[in-house]
Amino acid sequence: MADVKAVVRVEHPDIVLTETVVHDRSSTVESVSEAGTDPTSGKFFYHIESSDFLRLEDGLRNDRTIGDFERVSETGDEKAIYRVEYTDEAKVLSPIISSANGVILDMENDGSAWLLTVWMPERTDLVQLWDYAQENDVEIELLRVNEYASLGSTDAGLTDSQREALLVAVDAGYFEEPRDATLGDVAADLGISQPAASGLLRRGIKRLIVSSLMDDSDTPD
Repeated sequence: MADVKAVVRVEHPDIVLTETVVHDRSSTVESVSEAGTDPTSGKFFYHIESSDFLRLEDGLRNDRTIGDFERVSETGDEKAIYRVEYTDEAKVLSPIISSANGVILDMENDGSAWLLTVWMPERTDLVQLWDYAQENDVEIELLRVNEYASLGSTDAGLTDSQREALLVAVDAGYFEEPRDATLGDVAADLGISQPAASGLLRRGIKRLIVSSLMDDSDTPD
């Protein structure tokens, strides 16, 4: 089976949480993959980082794609996990991907757009996502696709986007002294904005440190 792992950039004002991240430009949103992506559950979980949670929650209350929300737990300074419910106005991509027997492995915002890491059993199954995008005026761009990708979890707890960002940065010479590449170069290679690339690298490095250098007693909440 020629399964694939693809990174897709999508943008539309009615994609879930778009109004929220536009209202709070400091926010970074990432799906909680370990909570599952069952589109029939009615409740979805997100890691959210923000410099002002009052502003963020004001955005959630006025986001027409969000019916209800709850701050489930705080995971550190400026970080929390939220549980949200969608309205009928929300454009939700997970049911489309699930109907093609695919899985969303990772979802992170890139400004008002979203980066989806998607696993599909066949490359041709991506057509269903493109058909939905065309029918609903969703801007969509295929950034990368890996043939014969496995559906396993990434090493050290990294998301697929974080792992790829780190590998691209290393290959470009971003971590050399002096640097052979700027953050802008890394972002360009990934096809995303500089703030999104910075967030991926920062969170990826933190996960590597936690996984490699800390024992259970040292691991932050």
